[in-house]
Amino acid sequence: MLRVLATGVAVTATATLLASCSTVVQGSAVSVYADPFKVAGMQAVDGPTGLRSGISLDARDVEESDGGKIDQIAAQSVSDIEEYWDAAFSEAFPGAFKPVSALVSWDSNGYAENFCGDFTAGLVNAAFCPVDNTIGWDRGELFPALRRAHGDMAITMVLAHEYGHSVQKQARLNKRNVSTLVAEQQADCFSGAYMRWVAEDNSDRFTLSTGDGLNNLLVSMISFRDPLLTEEDRSFGAGEDEHGTAFERISAFQFGFTDGPSACASIDAKEVAQRRGDLPVALAGGETGEWAVSEESVRAFVDAMNAKFSPENPPTLTFDGDRASACQDARPSPPVSYCPSTNTLAVDLPGLQEMGSPRDGDDPSAMLSGDNSAYSVLMSRYVLALQNERGLELDSAEAGLRTACLTGVATTMLTARVNTPAGNTIALTAGDVDEAVAGLLINGLAASDVNGETVPAGFSRIDAFRTGVLGDQERCLRRFP
Repeated sequence: MLRVLATGVAVTATATLLASCSTVVQGSAVSVYADPFKVAGMQAVDGPTGLRSGISLDARDVEESDGGKIDQIAAQSVSDIEEYWDAAFSEAFPGAFKPVSALVSWDSNGYAENFCGDFTAGLVNAAFCPVDNTIGWDRGELFPALRRAHGDMAITMVLAHEYGHSVQKQARLNKRNVSTLVAEQQADCFSGAYMRWVAEDNSDRFTLSTGDGLNNLLVSMISFRDPLLTEEDRSFGAGEDEHGTAFERISAFQFGFTDGPSACASIDAKEVAQRRGDLPVALAGGETGEWAVSEESVRAFVDAMNAKFSPENPPTLTFDGDRASACQDARPSPPVSYCPSTNTLAVDLPGLQEMGSPRDGDDPSAMLSGDNSAYSVLMSRYVLALQNERGLELDSAEAGLRTACLTGVATTMLTARVNTPAGNTIALTAGDVDEAVAGLLINGLAASDVNGETVPAGFSRIDAFRTGVLGDQERCLRRFP
């Protein structure tokens, strides 16, 4: 099942938000395994994404349909997904693939009907029903909102996820007591495997570019992350049906996109627990998860990173953002810039405060943001100082991904409490990793080089960041030398 946080939540971002405030680098990559200009081995390029024009291929019938465009896209999507699994299923699992029995559409604004035992009035969702082997969706609110925000392929992605649950059942991947978390991330992974097939131009119905098209899909996945809960909420049973954070769900999607359906079968309780590690998933009592950006908080974060990384020459901090323009060997990358020649971090505090402001909770069209949207960028400029101390190149695409990776290392380090000399305590909390992921997709600054230039694919930025979150400094330096 696709988790829906609130009516209209699917419109958490528009395509215009994907326009990076940094620039895209040019050049040639040095590693086939960590190529900044490729996505899982495919060239990262912008281009058409969505239902092909003039499509006239037959599609499956939809029960209770109004015959409108939404149901037409959904029917073509399911037909395409079934074409993929008809060939891919037997290559990954024993037996032959069997299509679902029926497709059902409803209008959540209409009269109460029934899908899988639930009344459809007010049911803003899409789901696979194992009881009668059907897939259904809301054509009234959910799919129109997804299409407005992210285009046709957002509908297709949701249905690829729901079809993943049918594949799970057919492949007998899980026992009856499997957690919702495992089942949902397997389905995310299966949707990634199908999207790779589309991106490779195998579909007669849809296209997907590996640049802006794939970036947009990843942004849409943030809409369906788990809501932020407190430890008290979880102790009373809230979160038992957790689907995963945005970081976890996007990671699962990437596993399928990169390695295919077989990789999805390896997602189990042990794998999810190892991937989650000690990352916080709930707020402790009294925590809000936010520390407003200020001179005090910025100094505290720099002090905490000094304590964790222990550089021989810690960078100097200044709140005179204009000093960045005087740097002799790097261009400004506001709201935080690093100058190698002076080993200085120049912070434009108003700009950083704006970046770290939580989104308006009453505005479903606002993209996920919060304090760590800003602090992750501060971390990224700090780790440039660490790279400079090692004599590493700072103005290349590889440096951008290395920076994203080391920012991931810093993120994990700072989930453990650090007491600073000024008497502050730094500890990243639940939701902070997702805020960093949103920033990586929207502006890419935490995955940019010393000049603020980032690589074109958000997929690659998140992949590098995850390598650091799950690894250490040496792992980042080996992957992105």
